[in-house]
Amino acid sequence: MLSARLPLVLVVLALAGGDVAHQVKDELPADFGAAQPFGLAREVRPRDEARAALGRKLFFDPRLSRDGSVSCASCHLPEHGFADPRAHSVGVEGRTTPRNAPSLLNRALGKSFFWDGRIETLEQQVLQPIENENEMGNPVEEALARIGGGLSRDELGAALAEFVRGMWIGDSPVDRFQGGEFSALGVEERLGLWVYESKGRCWRCHSGPNFSDEDFHDTGVGVREGEAEEGRMHVTHDERDRGRFKTPTLRGVALSAPYMHDGSQATLEDVVAFYKRGGNANPGLDTALEGIEITDEDARNLVAFLKALSRTAEGERTGR
Repeated sequence: MLSARLPLVLVVLALAGGDVAHQVKDELPADFGAAQPFGLAREVRPRDEARAALGRKLFFDPRLSRDGSVSCASCHLPEHGFADPRAHSVGVEGRTTPRNAPSLLNRALGKSFFWDGRIETLEQQVLQPIENENEMGNPVEEALARIGGGLSRDELGAALAEFVRGMWIGDSPVDRFQGGEFSALGVEERLGLWVYESKGRCWRCHSGPNFSDEDFHDTGVGVREGEAEEGRMHVTHDERDRGRFKTPTLRGVALSAPYMHDGSQATLEDVVAFYKRGGNANPGLDTALEGIEITDEDARNLVAFLKALSRTAEGERTGR
């Protein structure tokens, strides 16, 4: 719970008074994150509006970083699906991250966090970039002292996590189509959905209402001379997990280029071409990539489907 030692309104006022010269501007709608959209099936718990409001202010506040140069929003830009358009994010003192910043969309549905799944809860995850030397480079205790308001470490994590849980994307034309509004998708988009569900085998990893199995797979991304990166093995210390990285959601994917954990694929077309050729060979390559045979037309249709999954459908729902 948020601390009863200080009324929330005073905490918010304290946050509003700092240097915001480097702050990414908050241009989100006033009711951002208030409702879970159609198509995601599982309902999450009702959010704490006061806590989410505090988390929203913190998310855009560069004072959390050691030199006041970056905020959470600096590497998770709203207009880019709360991801970073750079392959590797730039943190304090111009330092770069070793991984591509993934989208935060629908992380309320996440089961583990970071590309290697090393963190189990969103409350824990949101604090890691603050202390990471290549990102915000600031001990949480120092960040708390700078923003004032008497927040504890747990309260900071809870507020940021509550805001992130409202970063929803859904109610796409694909959801409308699957809900019975068959005119919601164009011909190419429907054919792309068929490729996704059949010979493209995309569903093998990008499954469920959030189009992610929340599991870890070796697709050969980052392989050098046949040798895969550590990936999930960094957490489990199991050699069988070498090269395995978390499956990201396909929702909003058209917004969040570049792609993969290393940002190595610049466009959706590049991503589809990567899988079309079966990924990069290595001893642990996932068997789901074996023998994928899709045509160039299939690839174009698949990209059309992914773009449809990344936009909000127009008008009121009329299906079931």
